[in-house]
Amino acid sequence: MASLKKRLAMRLVNLYPPFLGAGIRVTYPKDDPFAIVVRMKLTFYNRNLFGTHFGGSLYAMADPFFVFILTKHLGPGYLVWDKKATVEFLKPGRGRVTGRYRVPPVEIARVKALADAGETVEPVYVAEITSDAGEVVARVTKTLWVRMKAV
Repeated sequence: MASLKKRLAMRLVNLYPPFLGAGIRVTYPKDDPFAIVVRMKLTFYNRNLFGTHFGGSLYAMADPFFVFILTKHLGPGYLVWDKKATVEFLKPGRGRVTGRYRVPPVEIARVKALADAGETVEPVYVAEITSDAGEVVARVTKTLWVRMKAV
């Protein structure tokens, strides 16, 4: 069970100014501790000139969440950083959009085992941002960088 301090910090991410300004809302499913769900409504503050979601806001929805999941489950003895990201904008985003980010326990165990063996691990994760109608608006591919902290 995560400490109260860690749980509070994860909830406070909703007050992070770029998320707050873009209307990004982060939730943590109670039934899946390996997932994070991020939603964003279309508002004046995240709308582009064409009346659809601004691409930077769509990327912001995906930016830190795979890192958050790995950091939480690997623990304090590991460094976890973003290394690379690509975004494919597939359809104009209108209305509310949702990103679901999940790293399965078996994948976390694989990354941990490799890092414990002294390797630098660069896992690649893909997430889709979808409309409420189920259409894929954007696909984000993230490459992370993971290793044990130096003693």
